[in-house]
Amino acid sequence: MNGKAKATAHNVLEHMLFDESVMPTKLPLSLLEAITNSFSDEQVIGRGGFAVVYKGVVGNGTVAVKKLFETLDMDDKTFSQEIQSLLKVRHKNTVRFLGYCADTQGEMAEYEGKFVMADVRNRLLCFEFVPNGSLYEHIADASRGLEWRVRYQIIKGICEGLHYLHENYIVHLDLKPSNILLDDNMEPKIADFGLSRCFGENQSKAITSKLIGSIGYLAPEFCTGRITFKLDIYSLGIIILEILTGEKGYSKVDKRRG
Repeated sequence: MNGKAKATAHNVLEHMLFDESVMPTKLPLSLLEAITNSFSDEQVIGRGGFAVVYKGVVGNGTVAVKKLFETLDMDDKTFSQEIQSLLKVRHKNTVRFLGYCADTQGEMAEYEGKFVMADVRNRLLCFEFVPNGSLYEHIADASRGLEWRVRYQIIKGICEGLHYLHENYIVHLDLKPSNILLDDNMEPKIADFGLSRCFGENQSKAITSKLIGSIGYLAPEFCTGRITFKLDIYSLGIIILEILTGEKGYSKVDKRRG
């Protein structure tokens, strides 16, 4: 991408930060590299089993760039499903999606003593930056504590966000404290739609042979392979118990079941 095109993309992204009516868009890899200082370790703000999240500086604003790991089971169908869910989500209690990047380039690599042309894939997602970290950070350390008013506000916000998702036929499937971000006003924002499913308008369930989700927040009946909106409600109940008691809302038996 030439300098003029990259500057244009940069301006579009910066404009999006201050105008919530602008829809998410495709973003060039060169831009995401530039705003994260080439995905520098100093810019890392989060790390999970499937991705690393970097802080990106865009003019006077800040974004979060999620860079997915390139794994053997990484497929464009799963990436596409996540984007489809994110494009349908626009609510104050869900993290705002700004754009995506699906870049594949050929690169010479050594394989079994020979140099072969290999596809290097980069799959990235860009979101608003939510400054107060995740709910997990605020309830894992009992010494930090949360005022009851704040706890109520967080629970109410999560419920409203989840209600919005279900009204739009989206099952999150990985609702947990580390996937709920908190802004400057401690307003919760549901994040990470990597496992989510979009249902049709008349669809209330789906069947899967793959166990997905996080142990402790995963409803026991999911072992049957049935995906329904109730799975998210179970996870919500566990989270509410944690917020109210400061302790894990699930038992050791639940942990062993996973």
